[in-house]
Amino acid sequence: MYVKCDGMEDAKNLFDEMGRRDLCSWNVLVSGYARLGLLQEARKLFDEMPDRDNFTWTAMVSGYVRIGKEIHGHITRTGLESDQVVWSSLSDMYGKCGSIEEARHIFDRMVDRDVVTWTTMIGRYFEDGRRDEGLHLFKDLIKSGTRPNEFTFAGVLNACSDVTAEQLGRQVHGYITRVGSTPSSFAASALVHMYSKCGSMVNAERVFKGMLQPDLVSWTSLIAGYAQNGKPNEALHYFELLLNSGKVYPDHITFVGVLSACAHAGLVDKGLQYFYSIKDKHGLTYTTDHYACIIDLLARCGRFEEAKRIISGMPIKPDKFLWASLLGGCRIHKNVELAEKAAEALFEIEPENPATYVTMANIYATAGKWAEVAKIRMIMDDRGVVKKPGKSWIEVKRKTHVFLVGDKSHPKSKQIHEFLGELSRRMKEEGFVPDTNSVLHDVEEEQKEQNLSYHSEKLAIAYGVISTAAGTPIKVFKNLRTCVDCHTAIKFISKIVDRKIVVRDSARFHCFENGSCSCRDYW
Repeated sequence: MYVKCDGMEDAKNLFDEMGRRDLCSWNVLVSGYARLGLLQEARKLFDEMPDRDNFTWTAMVSGYVRIGKEIHGHITRTGLESDQVVWSSLSDMYGKCGSIEEARHIFDRMVDRDVVTWTTMIGRYFEDGRRDEGLHLFKDLIKSGTRPNEFTFAGVLNACSDVTAEQLGRQVHGYITRVGSTPSSFAASALVHMYSKCGSMVNAERVFKGMLQPDLVSWTSLIAGYAQNGKPNEALHYFELLLNSGKVYPDHITFVGVLSACAHAGLVDKGLQYFYSIKDKHGLTYTTDHYACIIDLLARCGRFEEAKRIISGMPIKPDKFLWASLLGGCRIHKNVELAEKAAEALFEIEPENPATYVTMANIYATAGKWAEVAKIRMIMDDRGVVKKPGKSWIEVKRKTHVFLVGDKSHPKSKQIHEFLGELSRRMKEEGFVPDTNSVLHDVEEEQKEQNLSYHSEKLAIAYGVISTAAGTPIKVFKNLRTCVDCHTAIKFISKIVDRKIVVRDSARFHCFENGSCSCRDYW
C-alpha cells in the first residue's frame, strides 16, 4: 500500500521492522524504487536480496528503461537528434534493457550507421532469440555497402550454428572469401563451430587447418563435432594433437567433447582414463558435465555398479543431465528398477519436463507393463505435462520444409505417403521388421506398425528423396531423439534409394550409407 502511494520511506521503515521477509516483500520494495527512478536504492536492495525471480529482474530493467526514456525525451527536446553517437548509445541502451522494438526504432531513424551500430543491433536480435530478424538485418547490412567486421561474422555464424542453417553459413563464408578478408581467429573459430554443429566436418577441418594458430574454441569445436558425427577416432586424434601442441591446453569444455566421443563409441577404459586425468594430470576441477558424460559412458555399456559408485562419491550434487544419462542407459539395457530411481530424481528436479515421463513410459512399454504406462500418462495429465511433439525439417532448394508425425499438411503430402508406402513394401522384402516394442499404445501389432510408418524424420527423408536428383545426399534435422525403429528403417532406406542420409537428432549426427550407420548402432 505504501509503495503504491509513493510512500517509499514508510514502506522501507515497515520493511526493516519485518522479522521475516519473503520474496514478495523484497520485490514490492525493489519495484517501488525502480518505478520512481530511485535506481541507486533499488540496486542496493537488489544486491542484498537472498533470492530473485523474473519479477525482480523485470522491475530492475523497467526502472532503467524508464530513466532511458526520460533521457531520450531530453535529447529530442534539446535537438541532439543529429548526433549519431548519442543515437547509437540510445539504441544500445534499449537493446540491453530488452526493449528491442525501441532499439530498432532508434536504429531505423539513424542516418549514418557504422559497422558497430549494425553489429550491435543484429546481436540484440540474436540475444533475444529472434534469429530470423537478426539474419534478415544482416542481409540488409550486406546490401547497404557497409563492410561487416569479425564480430559481425562471428555473431551471425553462431546464430547459424544454433539453427543449423548451414546454407546461410556457407554464404557468409563465401562473402568473407569474396571480399578478400582473411578470417581472424575469432571469425574462423565461429566457422569451425558452425560447420561442426551442422555436421559438415570436411569443411570444419578445412577451415581449422587454414588457421595459423587455432585457439581453444576451434580445437574444442572440432573435437566435439567429430564426437557428435560418430567419428570418435578422429575426435581423440585431434585431442592428442592438442595435447602435443604445447601452445593450447584443454579446459573443462574440451573434456566434455572427449568424454562424449568415448561414450558414443563405447570406449569405456579410454573414457575412464581421460576422466581421471582431468584432475590428476591436468589439475582441473570436475564439473557436473564431466560426471554426466562418464555416467553416460558407463550406463550405455550397462556398467551400472561402477556408475552408482561414482555417483555416490561425487562431491557435488548430481544434476538433471547426469540422471537423464543414467535413465538413457537403463532404457537401452531394460533396467527398470534403476530407471525408476533415476526418474524419481528427475521428477524432483524438473517435474515439468515431458522427456522423463516419455522415457519411463517407453521403458515400461518395452517391458510390457501397460498398467505402469497408463499410470505415467495419468500423472502427466494430473500435472499438466504435455509431450513435446516430434518435429523434423529438411532444406531443399534453400527452402526449409517442416514435418510433424503423421503430417498431411505439406503440398506434396500425397506423393510423400505413397512413396513411403512403396518403401515400406520394399523394406519388408529386404527383411525389415518394425520394432513395435516402444509404441505407447496397447494395441494390435498392425496398428503399431502403422503408427511407426509416418514418424516425422521418415516424412522429411521421403520428401528429400522425391524432390532431389538421384544420388543427392539427404540431410534431416529432428528436435527429439530418433527412435530405434526409425534408425533401423533409415538404414534400409539408404540402401534401397542408394543415398547418403544424414539425420541430426537431439543427441548426435547419424550418417546412414549403404545400409549402415556411422554410430554402428551404438547411440
